[in-house]
Amino acid sequence: MKDKAIFYHAGCPVCVEAEQSLADALDKSRYELEVVHLGKEKSRVEEAMKKGIKSVPALLIGGKPYHINFGANLNDLK
Repeated sequence: MKDKAIFYHAGCPVCVEAEQSLADALDKSRYELEVVHLGKEKSRVEEAMKKGIKSVPALLIGGKPYHINFGANLNDLK
C-alpha cells in the first residue's frame, strides 16, 4: 500500500510551479499524491491548519508538513 502525500496550494504561480516540480520528483511507487487547491476548496483550509500547514505551497508527507517557498498564509485563504 502506498503512503499518501498531500500537496496544498492556492493556485498562485509559485504554487503551480512547485506542484509541477513535486509531481515530477515524488516517488510514485511509494506515494499517492493528492493535490488540494485551497483557493477552490476553502472547506479544506481548517483541515490543512490542523495538520500543521501554515502557508502554501506545502507538502504533507508522513504526517509532517514541509513548507515550500512562500506563496500565501493560510489565514489569508479563510
